[in-house]
Amino acid sequence: MKKFFVLLLFIGMLFTPLTAHAITEGKNIQKDQVLDLNDCVQFALEHSHRIKQFQGYLKIAKSRVGQARSDYFPTIVGSTGYHYAGDYPQRGSSASDGVYSASTSLNQLIYNFGKTGARINMQKFYVLASKADLDNTVLQTIFGVRTNYYAVLAAKANVDIQKSYVQINERQYQRTKAYFEEGLKSKIDLVNAEVYLSEAKIALIEAQNAYDSAIIKLNSSMFNVDGPPYQIQNTETFNFKNNLVPVALKMISDKEPAKAPQKTEKTAVYVTSVEKTDILQHHVLKSFPYDFNQSVAMAKENRPDLKSLQSTYSAMEQALKYAQREFMPAISASAGYNFKDVSSNYNNAFNAGAYIDFPIINGMNTKYKIEEAKANLDIALRSIDTIEEDIYFEVQKAYIDMKKLESQVPLQQVKVKQTLENFELADGRYEVGLGNFIELQDAKVNYNDAQQAYVKTVYDYNVARAKLELAMAFIPGEIKTPEETK
Repeated sequence: MKKFFVLLLFIGMLFTPLTAHAITEGKNIQKDQVLDLNDCVQFALEHSHRIKQFQGYLKIAKSRVGQARSDYFPTIVGSTGYHYAGDYPQRGSSASDGVYSASTSLNQLIYNFGKTGARINMQKFYVLASKADLDNTVLQTIFGVRTNYYAVLAAKANVDIQKSYVQINERQYQRTKAYFEEGLKSKIDLVNAEVYLSEAKIALIEAQNAYDSAIIKLNSSMFNVDGPPYQIQNTETFNFKNNLVPVALKMISDKEPAKAPQKTEKTAVYVTSVEKTDILQHHVLKSFPYDFNQSVAMAKENRPDLKSLQSTYSAMEQALKYAQREFMPAISASAGYNFKDVSSNYNNAFNAGAYIDFPIINGMNTKYKIEEAKANLDIALRSIDTIEEDIYFEVQKAYIDMKKLESQVPLQQVKVKQTLENFELADGRYEVGLGNFIELQDAKVNYNDAQQAYVKTVYDYNVARAKLELAMAFIPGEIKTPEETK
């Protein structure tokens, strides 16, 4: 099973299939660089302020282990000073004295009946909990990049659909205008053609705005501020006819208007045919490789938030042991050396000894400390039970949603083909005078709506699959991460 633990320290070890375009550690995105999903995830992991914040928490947790271990190390104390004592002298004598002194001592804890061990173990479990929190932050970062990456692909597909729809309506308007000038069609058909063309242009602007918003969200999830324009590739589960998608923001006023088809001779107007968009013509859906029971098992094994609570529970067990042993004595040893200079007479002394220190116990305080530790332990256990139930239902819902959309994708694909065929038939009937304008417009709108619904279903499926994999703490093969370095 693929390990998911990722530490920012090892991001530079990531291997990507597009070596020429891969982002190296510490480097920014270059203008017009081609990135795949893994590159975008890697960039986000390198630049995430939240990940760096949780790395700081991990460093704090590790330092506390060292602080707890320090009880096993000797303590060296040194001091030096001068002491002057004087009295009113009697006639013919002096009653003043000056004392120079220096001392050093070494104190070593020998045994305190497991109190230090419990404290060390408690901090070690807190380190594991902190690592799990960092892993969870990494997973959330990956999920954010994935969903926003898919959103850009979907938005770009919708822009292409709307551009094609404008061209279809432009051709329809030119043809209807030619028919009207020949006296073959009524004025109302021409006016309706103009209305549909205007609506198509408005829809194109809205699609472009949605695309710009998707780009902003992707850059935000990557922590890419004021970066240059770049391109992203299709993914295995979201593959449409344009392999590369530009990621760059432009003002709407700067956008080129949809190009109208070149004018043709009137004899050619009558043989205008429907243009196929086939926006997802290369899309091939691969079923999710795990069943529900496998998904739940993987989630319970991999979920970092569950691991964090389990480590916290273990830390609470050690905290309880520490509270129960608080009244136990501590055995220690010490050795020291003292030096004194009294009126030019030197006095040196060496001392050593072993001691048993009995803490002064406040029975009431100790009793309630133990009760508090037991309550914290029980809370940690209930938290584990709660999250295990939550994981089960979270995976269940995500799995059902994903499978539903997985079954809808091929149906939507068939619907696009059917509406295209109906559009072609309606267009042919209108050309020879057997069909009316309303029938043609309905077929055209249905074809356009079917394409948008297809793109949306593919996008929804990818997001649902990403949510399921997040619930499982599973990283798909297209995102390559190194195994945790021990």
